[in-house]
Amino acid sequence: MTADRFNQEGFSIRAALPSDLEGLAALYPHLNPSDEPVSRDLAASRLAAIKQIPGSAVLLGLLDDELVASCTLIVIPNLTRGGKPYALIENVVTDARYRGRGYGTTILHAAAKAAWDAGCYKVMLMTGSKQPSTLRFYENAGFEQTKTGFQMRRISARQDA
Repeated sequence: MTADRFNQEGFSIRAALPSDLEGLAALYPHLNPSDEPVSRDLAASRLAAIKQIPGSAVLLGLLDDELVASCTLIVIPNLTRGGKPYALIENVVTDARYRGRGYGTTILHAAAKAAWDAGCYKVMLMTGSKQPSTLRFYENAGFEQTKTGFQMRRISARQDA
């Protein structure tokens, strides 16, 4: 199923605005329940910084104007692959009450389409989860586990992975 074929009445996707920060603050605990909240001023600053990167956005999935899903798309300039950029998707979250209905898949497809529209040659995401259902979710959305990821962290990883 591709995003343009997903047609559930009342569900729409758009880029976040500063007025959406309160809704995002309520949604993000569904991703990382133990995260400390971000102040409104810092969140507004971070959202503005994301919007300054061409092709990048925090995407919102809205069901009848209620925020039910989100992900962040960052388009990264590149000096290889003929100068084509690549994209990173992060902070993929669906409100637990709305999981299993296709909203997460649809927002991932919308993010991928935005990346292709920005000229990206690939879209990447990483998950710290080892839950089979989470891995299946990304695979069913069209992502392939073809690389090995490494990271260095300044804060600990989620414990529910």
